[in-house]
Order: sequence, then C-alpha cells, then structure tokens
Amino acid sequence: MADAYFFSRFTTFPFLFSLALFCGFSLAGDPFVSYVLEVSYITASPLGVPQQVIAINGIFPGPVINVTTNYNVDVNVFNRLNEPLLFTWNGIEMQGESWQDGVLGTNCPIPPNWNFTYNFQVKDQIGSFFYFPSLNFQRASGGFGPIIINNRDLIPIPFNKPDGEISFMIGDWYTQNHTALRGVLDSGSELGMPDGVLINGKGPYKYNNSVPDGIQYETINVDPGKTYRIRVHNVGTSTSLNFRIQNHKLLLVETEGQYNSQTNFTDFDIHVGQSYSFLVTMDQNASSDYYIVASARFVNETVWQRVTGVGILHYSNSKGQASGPLPVPATDVSQPWSVMNQQRAIKQNTSASGARPNPQGSYHYGQINITSTYILRSMPPTKINGSFRATLNGISFLNPSTPMRLADKHKVKGVYKLDFPNTPADNRPPRLESSIINATYKGFIQIIFQNNDTKVQSFHIDGYSFYVVAMDFGNWSEDRKGSYNNWDAISRSTVEVYPGAWTAVLLSLDNVGVWNIRVENLDRWYLGQETYMRIINPEENGSTEMDQPGNALYCGALKSLQKDQLHSSATSLLNRKLSLIFSLVMALLALVSIFC
Repeated sequence: MADAYFFSRFTTFPFLFSLALFCGFSLAGDPFVSYVLEVSYITASPLGVPQQVIAINGIFPGPVINVTTNYNVDVNVFNRLNEPLLFTWNGIEMQGESWQDGVLGTNCPIPPNWNFTYNFQVKDQIGSFFYFPSLNFQRASGGFGPIIINNRDLIPIPFNKPDGEISFMIGDWYTQNHTALRGVLDSGSELGMPDGVLINGKGPYKYNNSVPDGIQYETINVDPGKTYRIRVHNVGTSTSLNFRIQNHKLLLVETEGQYNSQTNFTDFDIHVGQSYSFLVTMDQNASSDYYIVASARFVNETVWQRVTGVGILHYSNSKGQASGPLPVPATDVSQPWSVMNQQRAIKQNTSASGARPNPQGSYHYGQINITSTYILRSMPPTKINGSFRATLNGISFLNPSTPMRLADKHKVKGVYKLDFPNTPADNRPPRLESSIINATYKGFIQIIFQNNDTKVQSFHIDGYSFYVVAMDFGNWSEDRKGSYNNWDAISRSTVEVYPGAWTAVLLSLDNVGVWNIRVENLDRWYLGQETYMRIINPEENGSTEMDQPGNALYCGALKSLQKDQLHSSATSLLNRKLSLIFSLVMALLALVSIFC
C-alpha cells in the first residue's frame, strides 16, 4: 500500500532525514511534502449491502493530507478506475494556480491507468478542508479524504492546544454506486431518499431494531477530562446533516479556514460541502458510551429516519454501552424565522490571527466599494433539448472538451463565451451553453445566490473565500444591503442557501485564473448548475499567475499534443520511486544551500 507521507520511506537515511527537517526541507524557505494517492475500486458494505466503493490507497475514506501554512505540496494521483478522474481540493485557494484546481474548466481528466501529479502551495491558509473526485458523480461512491492546514509555530491558535484531533467525514449514502445514480438522473428522475448516512465510511450503530445486524460502525476512543479538536466535513451527495454528540457541547472555533467567535452549540447543521472545527471536552461521568449522530435536516425527518448515521464516543473508563433513544436536535428549524439563526451566529474572531500575524479583522471589507453585482438564481431542474438539466440564470453549463484555461494558453478560439448574464434572464428559455463570467481583476464584487429550487443548496467558489454578509427569505433587492454585516462576517468558501431564500457574499478578485462556481449538491452539479469566473491580469508578468505546468495533460482540440504514458505495473512502481527520488533531491539541494 502506498504510504501517504514520504518521510517514512527514508528510515534508512536518519542523518539526511534529521538535517532535512532541520533546514525545513525547502529551497525557498517553505517546506515541501509529497503524497501518493492510488485510486481504485474496492467492495465494501457500509450499510450491509455489498457495493463498489472508491478507495484511496486501499482505504475508505482516504488518508489525511496534513500540512502547515505555506507548505509546497505534491500529490501524485494514480487512476486505477475504469473511467477518467480529477481531484479537486475543496477550499484550497490555489493562489495563482488554477491549473491545479482539478475541475474540467482548467484540467484535462486523468485517463484510466494514468497518473498525474498536482503541485500547489497552501499559501496563507489554515484550517479544515477536504479533497474529492470532481467528475462523473464519483464522490457519491467515495474517493474523499480530509485536508488539515496547521498554523505556523510563530502564530498562536486562539484557544488552548487540544489534547488530540479527530476528523469526521459525514455524508448521505446510497447503496447504488455513482454510475447507477448517474443513470437515474440521466433518465429524468430525482435520486430520492438516500439509504443512510455514513460516519467515516461506516454505517450506523444498532441503536434500534431498524438497523440491520452486522454493520460496522465508527467508535471514537477518548480519555475523560481531555479536550479534542473535532473537524467535521459533509462530503455527501445532497443532504444537509445535523451533527451532535450526546450530552456534550460543541464549541465552534473554525469555519473553513477562518477562526470564528467561539460559540457553544448542542448540535450543528452542516450542509453539503461544508467544514467546521469544534472543541469538545470529555466532561461526562462515563456511566455509558455516548451516541455520535449525523441525521438528515430540512426534510420530513420522520419519513427520513433511516437517513441517520450513528457512531459511538467511548470513554476509557466507560461503564457500559450506549442505549436508549438518540438525542434530538435542540435547534428549532420548524419556523422560517428560526431556520437561519444558527448560521447567522457564525461570525469571525476579529482579534485572532489566521495564517498571517495580523488579526483577521484588520481587513475592512465593509468599507470597500462594490464594483459589480451578480445575481445567480437556481431553479428546479427542467427539460432542455429533451434532457433533464439544472440551471443558473437559465443556463445549464456545458463543459467544453478543451479546458478553458488550456484553450486560452494555446489560443484555441470558440471554446467558451464570456457572456454569462449578471442577472436571471427571464425573457429567454433555459439553454445549454459554455458561458462564463468575465470578471475584472482587482474588482470587489457581490454575488447573490438566489435559491428558487425546492431544497437547501450549498454554493462553492474555487480559488476564493468570501464574506457571508446576509441571508434571508424572499427575493433579494438593492435595499437589502442595509442589513449587511459589514464588520465581522465569516469568510468561507461554501455557503448554504435555503429554498425560497437568498445569501449575499462579498469577495475581492485578487486571484488570477479560471475559477469554478458550483452548487455542491452532486445531483444539481451533475445536471449543469455551475459556471466559471475568468479573471485575467492585463499586466501579467508571471507574478500573479503561474505558467502552465510542464506535466499538463491535453485533450479536446489539443489532444494531439499529448504524449502517451506507459501503463505497466513496473512503470507504475518506477513513477512512484521517481517521485521519492525527486523528494530526496529536494532535501539534498536544501542541504547544499545551507552548507555551500
């Protein structure tokens, strides 16, 4: 099995290893780390039904990518699936490197039995994120794993150092694999209710007779009196989940890379694609184990009872097994006025430092003039040219065969159009187009996500985090700007938008490239509910955008430029050894820079 973190490969070089660590394993002051992710199918039965699951290095979910602010990261991905593959890095901003973003607008897919190495820097970021396969509904079969970006030692975290860390990957789950689910959508049907919820790739603890015997469930072992940082990611297909730990408070401390004002919750709603950190203190008497619950939210919870994941929190001095009914969410979402209270309570910790020493609140976003407004409206899926499709502003996005950033670089014309409408186009029928936003570098824009669909949706922008300044029911209008939070709004990359409601976000367009704007709900994304922003620096001199990487794959109109890869197992082994040799060379060069 491929080892995720390459240092462990060099146990026969203790002297070199020690010196490499001492010098930071760097040529330019920032450390370098390498990971190998081998993506393949395995058979698993998380809900008691054998099915095909996408594993990373033979495990599901995949291994953690654990780095520190400003690290340079290599991720060598080997595609052992029977279809093309791309990985995207939810919340990683890829400063000036949209080439590494891992979506069809910027990258050609990795063919079966090929490999591709992503190279990027986690520049000026901290926090909790995750990676996943971005093509063909594959995330519904797995392939996801957590990303942790730690603070540099010189920047303190705004709470006492936890006694340990725990990651939870939660999500709704179907016992059909992603190809079967694609077929359902292609036929013009909705997916319907999921078959359950997984916690770290495992099904529910048998909390009542509705749970079949023999299902493997997640158990988290803890010590009494200790405090743990718990990172929770909703990696599911399309269901918002309420997360809670029986009899324990969840102290929210971080939201997708920004420290927030610390608030205690008994339970917390986590929408598709979102990530949070909580501090949880083990302050109970351990008379028994405790339930860990992730259950469907914003649906008929009685009908959707099976869509519940249950794990076990086990104290080292526990006196017995968990029993009795599951804890229910304490937060009330039965009335429109109460639905948004929890999310509106998430505000940034303005005095804490994030990735940089200066306080997070030192960027006064509320004092910057808005240069452009985009209202992006989603509607229920409809038929376009005989196919079931989802839209933004009446456009269902059609991914071109040549990635747009690659087409720009090689001056391929006619691949896409820069005419995405700023507002919904009610005077035109829904249509299929490769239409994207022509955004202005250094502009400061507001985007209004208007959800006229029938269910909660999560919207994500690659390459950016944005300030969530307001949300409310009804249709947005200019006079709503008076209700904006212009002081301590949270900055994040994925935000929920409730049905019949809107969410307003502000962002500064300082990251050059072509960046995906999408709904994270896989069914709507698959059906075309996405677009891109193209941001070009007219005075580009190589300082704001990296050049095309030398290992870029070619496809579409440029496929003649692509050279073949050898696909033998011997070549696979050689590629991995070369990756390790390259890492070793980096260490040696770092030593040379010190001693020469």
